[in-house]
Amino acid sequence: MNMKKTVSILAATAMCASMAAASASAADFPGNKAITIVCPYAAGGASDTTSRIFASEFEKAIGTTVMVQNTTGASGAIGLETVRSSKPDGYTIAYMPVESTMLSSLGYTDLTTDDFRFIGRAMTIPAAITVNADSEWETFEDFIDYAKEHPGEVRVGNSGTGSIWQVAAASVEEKCGVEFNHVPFSDGAASAVTALLGNNIEAVAVSPSEVYTNVEAGDLRTLMVMGEERSSVLPDVPTAKELGYDITVQGWGGFAVPKDTPDDVVEVLEAAAETAINSDAMKELLASKGYEHAYLSGADMDKKASEELAYYSELIPTMGIVME
Repeated sequence: MNMKKTVSILAATAMCASMAAASASAADFPGNKAITIVCPYAAGGASDTTSRIFASEFEKAIGTTVMVQNTTGASGAIGLETVRSSKPDGYTIAYMPVESTMLSSLGYTDLTTDDFRFIGRAMTIPAAITVNADSEWETFEDFIDYAKEHPGEVRVGNSGTGSIWQVAAASVEEKCGVEFNHVPFSDGAASAVTALLGNNIEAVAVSPSEVYTNVEAGDLRTLMVMGEERSSVLPDVPTAKELGYDITVQGWGGFAVPKDTPDDVVEVLEAAAETAINSDAMKELLASKGYEHAYLSGADMDKKASEELAYYSELIPTMGIVME
């Protein structure tokens, strides 16, 4: 037999074998093998709560055991690295927070969202600017006008150095041409809100879910939210875009696998994730926590994460953040 013909036959045989293997992987996945969702933060927080209700609904949709494993450290980088370095077979899934687009710029890791493929986004938590109800600022425009006239004087609290809420305030600075005095509270947003109530700072950049009880009580006033849409817990507050400012900064939570995971396996995971995220149980839990149900497909979330990665990679180095 001639060499060319032999090579052609071998190539065809290899191609058929490859196609058969790919078909088999979809047919066999997930089988009876358990799937692990790695949550990069401790039990009890928003990420863990979202991961666990998702796991419960995802297990029903995909037909095998699904477990949540909390692997913490380095602002989430250690848990995400566990997934990035895992076998790309669909059995190890990461809970992906918005911080996954920021960790490389903050110097924690070289890991980025480009190392993963999303199978879906579950929720968003928008940033918001909130002030005391008895302050002179009735509107966001009032607040910005004052900040322009008093550069560096307005103290804006956030939930910690390098947090998404500090980045939110920095985005307002960049888009509105103002300068704030950032005041990070390392023990979280609740301490920042307490400081605002005590008139120790002039504003906070945190989520509506972290201030709405004080807003409803008449103690605080939220001037603007930075979500894609108005907040479900503060529906009367306009978004930045409604006010003419191109600012969208929000926490979000999704789920992703290593980027080399086979397409057919990803398709199975995406279908189950869509069912889980859009379940009544998931929607009810998110609503009870003040989070926004915000399903996005894997492909749409890949695109959004890539855009945010590019934006934060430019913004964060200009903020002068020194990580401890």
